[in-house]
Amino acid sequence: MAAEDYKVIDLEVSGMTCASCAARIQKKLNKMDGVQASVNYATERAHVVTSEGVGVDDLIGVVQKTGYDARIPDPEAKPVDRAAQIRRRLIVAVMLGVPLIAISMVPVLQFPGWQWAALALATPVVFWCGLGFHRSALVNLRHGATTMDTLISLGTFSSYLFSLYALVFGGAGMIGMKHEWTLSLSRDHALQNIYFEASAAIIMFILLGRYIEARSRQDASDALRALMDVGAKAVTVVRDGKQVVVPIEALNVGDEFVVKPGEQVATDGEVVSGISAVDNSVITGESVPVEVRPGSKVVGSAVNASGRLVVRATAVGSDTQLAQIAHLVEVAQTGKSATQDLANKISGVFVPIVIGLSLLTLIVWLLNGADASFAIASAVSVLIISCPCALGLATPTALLAGSLRGSRLGILIRGPQALEEARKVTTIVLDKTGTITTGVMAVSGVSAADGVVQSELMKIAAALESGSSHPIAEAIVAKAGEGKHADELTDVPGRGVSGLVDGKTAAAGNAAFMFDLGLVADASLQAQADEFAQRGASLVFVAHDSRVLGVIGVSDEVADGSVKAIDELKRMGLKTVMLTGDGQATAERVAGEVGVDEVRAQVLPGDKFDVIKALQDSGDHVAMVGDGVNDAAALAQADLGISMGGGTDAAIAASDLTLMRHDLELAVDAIKLSRRTQRTIIGNLVWAFGYNVLAIPIAALGYLNPMIAGAAMAFSSVFVVTNSLRLRGFNPSNA
Repeated sequence: MAAEDYKVIDLEVSGMTCASCAARIQKKLNKMDGVQASVNYATERAHVVTSEGVGVDDLIGVVQKTGYDARIPDPEAKPVDRAAQIRRRLIVAVMLGVPLIAISMVPVLQFPGWQWAALALATPVVFWCGLGFHRSALVNLRHGATTMDTLISLGTFSSYLFSLYALVFGGAGMIGMKHEWTLSLSRDHALQNIYFEASAAIIMFILLGRYIEARSRQDASDALRALMDVGAKAVTVVRDGKQVVVPIEALNVGDEFVVKPGEQVATDGEVVSGISAVDNSVITGESVPVEVRPGSKVVGSAVNASGRLVVRATAVGSDTQLAQIAHLVEVAQTGKSATQDLANKISGVFVPIVIGLSLLTLIVWLLNGADASFAIASAVSVLIISCPCALGLATPTALLAGSLRGSRLGILIRGPQALEEARKVTTIVLDKTGTITTGVMAVSGVSAADGVVQSELMKIAAALESGSSHPIAEAIVAKAGEGKHADELTDVPGRGVSGLVDGKTAAAGNAAFMFDLGLVADASLQAQADEFAQRGASLVFVAHDSRVLGVIGVSDEVADGSVKAIDELKRMGLKTVMLTGDGQATAERVAGEVGVDEVRAQVLPGDKFDVIKALQDSGDHVAMVGDGVNDAAALAQADLGISMGGGTDAAIAASDLTLMRHDLELAVDAIKLSRRTQRTIIGNLVWAFGYNVLAIPIAALGYLNPMIAGAAMAFSSVFVVTNSLRLRGFNPSNA
């Protein structure tokens, strides 16, 4: 089916309480014909690619049948404060649970009839504070599924009902009964012991973990909303020669608007009049203002630092760079990596296995002669300690933190796959022009004949080149400035330009053009020209009044930071390869200046893809950095495509990482951030999975009190979230 037959739908999913919920919804959606869905528990979003025959109502219907709810996100709607909802129940759980735990664990506080007070304190905690867990467990049970909430509900009800039974039908209800608190269980338990404090503590600790999770996700969402809220709310539009202040929503493409010093640029546009410096840090992460003049592009939310500007809007609303960046960050978080898919699969099968192990623990202990209270407590501990919440949070929380840190550094991570690929990269291929070099031609050398003043030479050349938009001509004009005027200009394609300067014939062009005009440079001037050429410069000979006055060398200079960046890439163990369509001499000069390991010169645009493919076939895991439309195919073929933000839309669309300013050092930072984020994910998974594997046997053998099991499980989730949040302080210079 053609690409245009597909559409992308983003849904906001509510009712999920753990990663198993997300895995179940995703599985149900993907069973629909023509649907590819990715559901993320951390962002509470479903990213769906579907055929035209499947509509939003169909997708929402499947989610609702699965036991949850979904809707199209409303950007204007006030976000639901999940953390506040959890906080209310957590406060009640703490107010009732703390005194309950105190009287249950400290014998001196156990007044006559304390156990009946414990029942009164535990009941609202189990039934109201834990209502969300029980409701989720029932919803999933109706659909024949189990989730982490199933374990929590079973664990708390088991300990609560057992304690209630011991209180009413056993000896635990006798006035004056006391029991000691221990970390582990004792095999001589009888029906005189109760575990109300375990039920309450489990819910209290897990609510605390959920609250911290909700706050971390909310902080990430707030940062994303803050990115969108930095834009101007009103704009001064020029209409019928008058300036009118209108809401930003009333601005249309093509409108001209005024940006005064200190104001934000209302939307993406092109400068019509005025010269100023603008601060693009909101987009690029670079705090140094950039000079703009008529014809320069400006981005919405940039700050005008000095002069007054009149700008013509070229994009508004969701089409602006800022809106697209926010969307990319959000989509990147919704994506799934192979690591995350593995975690979700483990989480999906883990719950029924744990329930089976819990039942087995109960049966084995009863068969071995343990009393019912010990057997039930051991089984409950297995249920609680095994909750795979941390396993499901390991990837999405790290991806959230890493993506947002990247956006603040000026790095856009298109998806989680980029993180995995960055970890594997062994070779990095760098396009020369516009990546290693500035991509802007500049005068690199001037040599004048005997008796000729260099400034005079440049002014004659600038007068001839002033009418051309060729990069070499623009470089000469920029260097010389204004000063002379040329008449009767004649452009000779592939050769140069001729005309009258100061009433005398003048010409500027290559050596072949001078030969056509019957002009020859003197020996010293030719020797200097040869030296410029050896350094990779393009040559422009300048003649006036039938004499060659001098030669100008124009070249694409190495960008600031390229040498340091390539040195750092090599220090990281990556092989560096430079690709260029230039001749071997020019390529070798640039390669020697920046220190790349390997040079591929005279590579045609269509051959870049083949070079990447050949490196991959030889066993290399390849990253490609480029910025032009000719790089798009190579960027897409590379295992990790990195585009410079100043490049073309095609290059950016084909890449995995986008650098929002022209700085090769940012590519180094991007790989470092990707590697650090991936290491964080792996560390989270090792902790979460290892914790469960080690803790289950301890609980099954009766060495873990159910209350301590609940606290340990909640701590595991909190550890994973806080470990991921450390990425928010990632500093590339220290990595």
